[in-house]
Amino acid sequence: MRFKLILSSVKVDIADGIVDAAKKAGATGATIIPSRGTSAHEAKTFFGLSLEAQTDIIMLLVEEHLATKILETIKEAGEFHKPGTGIAFVVPVEHVVGLESQMDMFKEEVRENYF
Repeated sequence: MRFKLILSSVKVDIADGIVDAAKKAGATGATIIPSRGTSAHEAKTFFGLSLEAQTDIIMLLVEEHLATKILETIKEAGEFHKPGTGIAFVVPVEHVVGLESQMDMFKEEVRENYF
């Protein structure tokens, strides 16, 4: 099995909708990490204190053949064509451990999709 990791940084209020859409597109689960960051636009300030918007990092470990479909689904669900809504990207994964309980399911899906 070959896997890809999809990472997406999104506003907190749309994270659950993006995860739901990714699952409908074939993702089997997600990890959501609360985060904050900077962008090309300066953070708003209030009495000299920086007010940075909270974001979530969504991590999806997906089978390689599903990565493009799930990425496109995330893009649509998050309305990434609008400025400041979020970003997503895919990175290759070399090795995976801890998925032994799901391997039979993955193998069956591959058989169904390719044979």
